[in-house]
Amino acid sequence: MRPRLLASSDLLLSSFAFRLVQKTFYTALNEYAQIRTLATEKKHHDPYKLAQIKLRRDANISRQKELKEERKLAMGDPVRGITTPYVESFDKVAAIAEAEVENGEKDEKKMLNFYVTKNEFEAAVKNSYFLSSPIIPENRQDVDPVVEQQKLEFHESQHLNAVEAMRRIVSLSNASSKEITRVNIARCIEKFGRHNTDHFLNPRPPVNPVLLEGKNMPEKTPRAGPDTGSSEVQIAILTAKIRTLANNLELPGGKKDKINKRNLRLLVHRRQKLLKYLRRKERGGERWQNLVNTLGLTEGTWKSEISS
Repeated sequence: MRPRLLASSDLLLSSFAFRLVQKTFYTALNEYAQIRTLATEKKHHDPYKLAQIKLRRDANISRQKELKEERKLAMGDPVRGITTPYVESFDKVAAIAEAEVENGEKDEKKMLNFYVTKNEFEAAVKNSYFLSSPIIPENRQDVDPVVEQQKLEFHESQHLNAVEAMRRIVSLSNASSKEITRVNIARCIEKFGRHNTDHFLNPRPPVNPVLLEGKNMPEKTPRAGPDTGSSEVQIAILTAKIRTLANNLELPGGKKDKINKRNLRLLVHRRQKLLKYLRRKERGGERWQNLVNTLGLTEGTWKSEISS
């Protein structure tokens, strides 16, 4: 029978070996940590290396900013896009209307307030002049020429004052934001409506005959009245509304207007959806190019995700 002393000696040897391995492991860890700490302290105390690190970091940050600006310029502003003369005219519709009236243009139809056209205004002025003019008696024997001349001059001065007052009332320079938006909507319909653009823009590219498989395309229904519901008209109207909201939010106190911020975001996303649909439908044709170039719409307004 083996003495128990040998078994206990084996146990002691195994525990001693475990303690030795454990001590060696912890010693190695401590030495590695000490070496790492010394290297770190040396690195952070070396001014030349610190300067190199700072230069590399600054170069990376500046390059990232440049790339970010380049991507931003390439995509364009998702809200405003590129400012074009036609888009700027949304803010100066009153000045444009006055210039057209001064130049004597007769094609202008809806550039006055309260849904009044230029022809209607001129017809009303002529009718009021006739109705308010003094009655000339048929019997000229009892008429005093001096009194009659005074009445005519007084009527002429009163008529001029009334015409000037009516002209100021129907002028868009005194119109509200709602009326200016209505005029801009009418301008968008006249500019991008297919009842006008069909005369000078080519239709979209035809469908591949292989895909039709010998079937005939349905005939196009004749248009009745102005085009108010096509995608390009709706996109132009949304662009006018978006510009108005964006300008109002840039005013003092606009950052606190949470409701209009949400309205602006909804309008931008709705326009993005219509732009994607129109590009897919028109296959990048002349109608799409005319809309994008006139309104200054970049890829950022429809291609990428709009999260701001």
